[in-house]
Amino acid sequence: MQNNKTITQVEVPEVVVQRLPIYVRILSQLLESHIEIISSHQLGELLQITPAQIRKDLSYFGRFGKQGRGYNIQFLLDELRQILGIDRAWKACLIGLGRLGRAIINYPGFSPEGFEIVAAFDNNVAQYNSNLGTITVQSMDEIAHTVKEKNISIGIVAVPSNQAQSVIDTLVESGITGILNYAPIAPFAPKHIVMRNIDPVLSLQSMTFYMKENDEIN
Repeated sequence: MQNNKTITQVEVPEVVVQRLPIYVRILSQLLESHIEIISSHQLGELLQITPAQIRKDLSYFGRFGKQGRGYNIQFLLDELRQILGIDRAWKACLIGLGRLGRAIINYPGFSPEGFEIVAAFDNNVAQYNSNLGTITVQSMDEIAHTVKEKNISIGIVAVPSNQAQSVIDTLVESGITGILNYAPIAPFAPKHIVMRNIDPVLSLQSMTFYMKENDEIN
């Protein structure tokens, strides 16, 4: 990276951080198609983002391309992966082994991106000591010990909404610093905890806003 900035000294907008994984995904696809160079205009067309916005997003982290020559895809991809911290492995645990939890633990897309679920917990006694691949289901009271023993930093919450807050509190007390929450609630966590909430209903509700607007125009 040329003319590096100290990222911690630059306030990067949340919306920019959320776009970086999208850049990583499309750049990976382009590399698989044996494309080596891309311009901000071409990238913008693929992502439906203006070239100016792409250049502005990347400018928070340094200079990656040369005017008139575009971006070297492999170089930019490597740099963005480093910026996002996905150039190394992250260990995660899953709490809740209902239908959603089992779908999450069987999802094959985590490991290739450096996220490994190494432990699973449930409050259903019937689940204890059952095996999910190489993972043995543990009781909830083993969370703190296992998080420390296996150096887990991410907790994935897939429990009913009425249990989610207590589970999140337990994860925080156990030393977890990042939480991916699938429960349909607005959870509370200390400021140092990085929280991401996944709720398809909210996404659908925001989507129907634009669908309604389009219907009214047409």
